[in-house]
Amino acid sequence: MTAADRAARTEDADALCAGAYEAAGGPGTGAALVAVGGYGRGELAPYSDLDVVLVADDAQVDVDGEDWAELAGQVWYPIWDSGAKLDHSVRSLPQMLEAADADVRVASGLLDVRHVAGDPNLTLRLRTAVLASWRRRARERLPELRELVRSRHRLVGELAHLSVPDLKEAEGGLRDATVLRSLTTSWLVDVSAADLERGRLQLLDLRDVLHGAAGRATDRIGPEHWATIAEALELDDERAAQRQVRELGRRLTHLSRLAWRRTDDALRRTPAAKPRRPELEHLAPGVALSQGEVVLERNARPASDPTLLLRAAAEAAVRDVVLAPPTAARLARESPPLPVPWPDEARRQLVRLLTAGPGLLAVWETLEETGALTAILPEWDRIRLLPHASVIHRFTVDRHSVETCMEAAALIREVSRPDVLAVAALLHDIGKGSLTEHSVAGAPIARTVAERMGFDDDAVALVELLVRRHLLLAEVATTRDPDDPATLDALTAHVTTPEALALLTALTEADARATSPKAWSTWRAGLIHDLSRRAAASLKGESPPPAAQLGDLDLPETVREGGVSIQVDAVRDGSRITVVATDRVGLLADVAAMLALRRIGVRAARVWSQGEYGVSVWDVVEEHLDPGLLRDQLDNVLARRVDPSARLAPRAATGAELAPTVVVRPEASDQATVVEVRAADRLGVLYLVCSTLAGLDISVRSAHVSTLGPQAVDVFYVQEASAGALSETRAAEAAHAVRQAVSRLTT
Repeated sequence: MTAADRAARTEDADALCAGAYEAAGGPGTGAALVAVGGYGRGELAPYSDLDVVLVADDAQVDVDGEDWAELAGQVWYPIWDSGAKLDHSVRSLPQMLEAADADVRVASGLLDVRHVAGDPNLTLRLRTAVLASWRRRARERLPELRELVRSRHRLVGELAHLSVPDLKEAEGGLRDATVLRSLTTSWLVDVSAADLERGRLQLLDLRDVLHGAAGRATDRIGPEHWATIAEALELDDERAAQRQVRELGRRLTHLSRLAWRRTDDALRRTPAAKPRRPELEHLAPGVALSQGEVVLERNARPASDPTLLLRAAAEAAVRDVVLAPPTAARLARESPPLPVPWPDEARRQLVRLLTAGPGLLAVWETLEETGALTAILPEWDRIRLLPHASVIHRFTVDRHSVETCMEAAALIREVSRPDVLAVAALLHDIGKGSLTEHSVAGAPIARTVAERMGFDDDAVALVELLVRRHLLLAEVATTRDPDDPATLDALTAHVTTPEALALLTALTEADARATSPKAWSTWRAGLIHDLSRRAAASLKGESPPPAAQLGDLDLPETVREGGVSIQVDAVRDGSRITVVATDRVGLLADVAAMLALRRIGVRAARVWSQGEYGVSVWDVVEEHLDPGLLRDQLDNVLARRVDPSARLAPRAATGAELAPTVVVRPEASDQATVVEVRAADRLGVLYLVCSTLAGLDISVRSAHVSTLGPQAVDVFYVQEASAGALSETRAAEAAHAVRQAVSRLTT
């Protein structure tokens, strides 16, 4: 599929539409059939609609008359009969111009209007009027268009990072390419025409291949289409095809963001304020600001200043302005390699860049697109455009790492070594894509990079530790009993100083915030900070304070009288349900059944015993829950008026789900047997596990439920009903029974 194929399809469509117009007796003056949208641009894909408008000069044609309505029908029917998909409308010339004035989307779309049949002078008048209005009102219309673009980006996401890329609507897709053409048409801002056209044509080629693979009109690349796309692009495998599509999306995203930054700058300036010659504002040695972009001073000598690239990038990021791409490209070409180890200034400028906050992203993208990043961090290519295995991640690994730096920038005042935090944030996932665990693979790479950057031995060791252990705090906090002495030991055995713990806490928060909102809920934040607080006390030789989640509750009178208490509290991202009742084997299963039967999504949970009472606290997605309805549901379960095992019977799993795992963790506690269950987050999983354990007369002393994306990690501290950890035989029996129960979900 090439531009020639699209031109041939457009030519055939033109012949069809023009023939229909002529056969219907369409007049040669005063009326015209015009193409708009993708058809107007000559970009028809194999299954594209034909977007056409029958337009009339109401001074020459009675647009309200029966003859005009009859003519329209006579034009459309032959096109429908041909099997073509038609998106049509009938308008007078004033109506077209009024619609363009009223809706910026219509105005932008009419910039591509093209004559097909009828009066060419009418089409020319329409096009001229639309272009003149667009340019005259650009300062008024472009902010409106900008908001529409932002809204679409928020809704759809970025082409470079979507698991199912949308070639048209995603940021960096065809819609953005069209918007960029509208920006340049306004004459307020310029976009690299060659780069834009190259990317746009490649996207159009991809869409043509996608239509052929799907056999229908679609802009979304499903998993089943990658093999065909790889073959059409003459690439080795599907992964190479995905990388090429992401690369293309990122390049157009970069062009789009750069164009909008320049548009914003142009809109802030009045025409009279525009200087005849660019004025340079000195920022740093060799670096200046010109019209909102960081450039080189006239006397700058990149060939003799290896730190100039980092200095220019840091100045742009700190000020949240554009690093001019020609400047970055020149620095990439002319700057000598940094000496090893780096000089102090180079390291300082890198830290300034990484801790700049929101200004980092655009500058980092410019460094990537111009090839300048290779000179700074050649290891970056390991994770460049690499997708995460988990769908909870919003971005590819490289972009996630940059987002982590941006989140860490807000936390640098909480640590003693902000430079170490910044570099660890950048490198924490550098081992992704390896055959071994990425934190293990990434640690020696991070050490090598930190040594090359000239960090002292202590800082190098800290960077290596943070990369190696960046998952540890979150894993221990969310899957282990905070009141068990072994839990603190699991953390402090590897993180042995308060300084390292503070850095790890900040990195854990930044990493989670950069992953997705779900990864840093109030619940997870509380668990992580509570464990960090207790570990810090332990490392200082102090007695750890009690775990925040396990403080004694004031027992309601209904519970003291043998009843059940259910309390619902609103939290920032859902609700928190607290259930208290006399403890017994099977209580947790009944509460889990209550929630599952009400189809309440559990994000996290903590369960413990308080004397003779069982307490469970559930962090759930739903808001505005009625405690009375929950109590009625639990009463039905307790009275066995409802059979949860029948109502929550497993359903067939999707082929994409991983098989569940059930593991006994003997190192996790000396006081109980720890059973860890990892499975797809599906309705009834928690109930199945708890009811299976209850059926074996095994008591759940505490439980720690965590859901992240499609994966549920449930950890149960279990004991015999008569107290005491399970024997090896009983532990194996329990694990086998639970494994069989949850495996029914994937059969």
